[in-house]
Amino acid sequence: MRAVATRVSRASVTVDGAVVGAVDGPGLLVLLGVHRDDTAAAAPVMARKLYELRILDGERSCAEAGAPLLVVSQFTLYGDTRKGRRPSWTAAARPEHAEPLVDAVVAALRERGAHVETGVFGARMAVESVNDGPFTVLIDV
Repeated sequence: MRAVATRVSRASVTVDGAVVGAVDGPGLLVLLGVHRDDTAAAAPVMARKLYELRILDGERSCAEAGAPLLVVSQFTLYGDTRKGRRPSWTAAARPEHAEPLVDAVVAALRERGAHVETGVFGARMAVESVNDGPFTVLIDV
């Protein structure tokens, strides 16, 4: 499982002209990809890392600051561009495998007390963010 976590002052996801998820104020925009070999065991580990990641102002985490997270599924994080001009998606999990794992990360975050907004799995989404810093990190589990 792989995530790109960006510290934001605000972020939103729009599908078919309607905002489906948004965070306002300091928080994290999380682009989350699932590898074809990932198992359910990775979900709580990723959730803990995201919620306790100390990248907000003052080296605080979302857990410490009560900051929200906007989680957006992104299979393209496993695109392989080493050969040719067209990415290969063979490392990315198939939708029927990935969607339950994305949902499991969101559920594990909420179990920890996080305020979590989401995109819509598999939809064409317009993601907007105002990066704070900018400050972006990669997280692999």
